[in-house]
Amino acid sequence: MIQPDYDSQLAAENIQRLADNGLSFMGVDVFDSTMLLSLIIRFAANLLVCWLITRFFYYPKSKRKDYYFTFILFSVTIFLLLFILQSLSIGTGFALGLFCIFGMIKYRTESIQIREMTYLFVIIGVSAVNGLSIDVDYTTVLSANVLVLLITWILERSIQQTATKIVLYERIALIVPEKYNELLADLKKRTGLNINKVEVGHIDFLRDTAYLKIYYQSNSDEINTIDQITKFS
Repeated sequence: MIQPDYDSQLAAENIQRLADNGLSFMGVDVFDSTMLLSLIIRFAANLLVCWLITRFFYYPKSKRKDYYFTFILFSVTIFLLLFILQSLSIGTGFALGLFCIFGMIKYRTESIQIREMTYLFVIIGVSAVNGLSIDVDYTTVLSANVLVLLITWILERSIQQTATKIVLYERIALIVPEKYNELLADLKKRTGLNINKVEVGHIDFLRDTAYLKIYYQSNSDEINTIDQITKFS
């Protein structure tokens, strides 16, 4: 009986090669422990940072749950998109461009205040940094996230919010520059607000009315989302 040749060293090398390459299907690895672990760690860190920014910096003043929802989902989607696209031929600039175009078109249905736009940009930027920094050490990435949190916290704590409101005013005789102090006193009395500044906008001489923009110190940190509405839709 002929015994087949068996080379134990060659067999061990083949087994080690299979273990190193991992299981693949149609040329694509089915499981990559290193990549999966990196994804989980970076995803959790990015979600935590974006949640801290949204929950403790943005939400306490605005109380807008719709933007809370938007910021978190933007963060998750952009991070995963950029993390996965690093291994593809498509450029990350193209991917970010798609999100920017989508955001500008989608949110044109509502007038977005500069504060919401700023936080949306911060969320996109943080997610992009975390999603594209796969070759950057964890200490540097962590430092970048901490800097964003720290600067946002300092600005929110140090800069006092000045509220504004649009008023349709009928005492048109008081809008002239010579009677500014009288106009200011009248608006303070009628609105009960601590008004600091008044700007005169559109004037309708046929109806003897004018649009005024008043700047006042709010007693609350919360932002009034209908301050800029002048009429019912």
